[in-house]
Amino acid sequence: MAVPQRKTSKTRRDKRRAHDALQFKTALIKCENCGEWKQRHRVCLECGTYRGRRVFDVQEA
Repeated sequence: MAVPQRKTSKTRRDKRRAHDALQFKTALIKCENCGEWKQRHRVCLECGTYRGRRVFDVQEA
């Protein structure tokens, strides 16, 4: 089993992880009902629908 000979420093570790936060990780699509942007496989927060069905009623602010 491979074992590192020295402890990885915090600087080296953080340099390696620097690109993790840069990527846009959530894919966005347009809602079929209202056309607003939403995350995939999630309920639309603007109209309250998921896959064409009403899931909850959206309250007006």
